[in-house]
Amino acid sequence: MHQAIHYCGAHRIGHGTRLKENGDLLNFVNDHRIPLEICLKSNIQTRATPSMSAHPFRFYLDLGLRVTLNTDNRLITDTTVTDEYMTAATQWDLTADELKWIMVNGFKSAFLPFREKKMLMRRVIQEYDALVTTTRESVADTPKPEGDEDHAQVTA
Repeated sequence: MHQAIHYCGAHRIGHGTRLKENGDLLNFVNDHRIPLEICLKSNIQTRATPSMSAHPFRFYLDLGLRVTLNTDNRLITDTTVTDEYMTAATQWDLTADELKWIMVNGFKSAFLPFREKKMLMRRVIQEYDALVTTTRESVADTPKPEGDEDHAQVTA
């Protein structure tokens, strides 16, 4: 990774599962907002990381690195971007804001002109926020089943 960034001018890093082993390089990647293209299912299949729980994704996200979720050869890994998001969301209990942040990171890192990225980011944020609001309202309006302990009255 060091050579790819410093000698070849790489503007993004594929996978990056071992970046956590080099604190100086990790800080450089974070300071320069170099995206990490994380491919969870591929990283398990290729044994780049021994298990999902050992994957550095959450560590990178918590440090504020520009992580994105991607697929790596969809036919071989038999995954979709949606599957990768679902895996991350369930494995690390991601919040709606964290999921939005990861999506926006993907658009920030796209190989597109700045104005086009900016337009796409605005649109995605608006659509995502509307979806989250609708989902929250729908969940709040869902009637609770009778006998639900959280809502049962206790009498003495």
